[in-house]
Amino acid sequence: MRAVVQRVKNASVTVDGNITGEIGHGLLILFGAEEGDGQEDMDYVVKKCVDLRIFCDEQDKMNLSVKDIDGEILAVSQFTLLAEIKKGNRPGFTRAMKPEEAEKMYEEFCKRCTEATGKETKKGIFGADMKLELLNDGPVTIIVDSRNKI
Repeated sequence: MRAVVQRVKNASVTVDGNITGEIGHGLLILFGAEEGDGQEDMDYVVKKCVDLRIFCDEQDKMNLSVKDIDGEILAVSQFTLLAEIKKGNRPGFTRAMKPEEAEKMYEEFCKRCTEATGKETKKGIFGADMKLELLNDGPVTIIVDSRNKI
């Protein structure tokens, strides 16, 4: 399971000209589920995302989480995070979880983030052609991958 976490001043996702999710200060999380991912992967990725201390404290040191700043989360499904590019130049996606299973994982990820922060996680629409707008703060971008946990 992989997530790209970006600290943002604001972010939104639009589908067919309609905003489906929009946040102010917080995290934009691009989420991808891989074949074989399970509860242990979900536990790890949710905890890492909501507990990452990437927001600045009074001393301008990255020491606060999205929960600490009462920030928001916008989560967007993105199977292309699982692209295989070792051979050739055309990405392959055989590692990406099948859409039916991946959608359930994405919905669970959003639900778990909501539970962990006490604030509704805003979302895109799974499988849709989405347009993202964001103002990256820093920029700060962190990759969380359950395959790389210790």
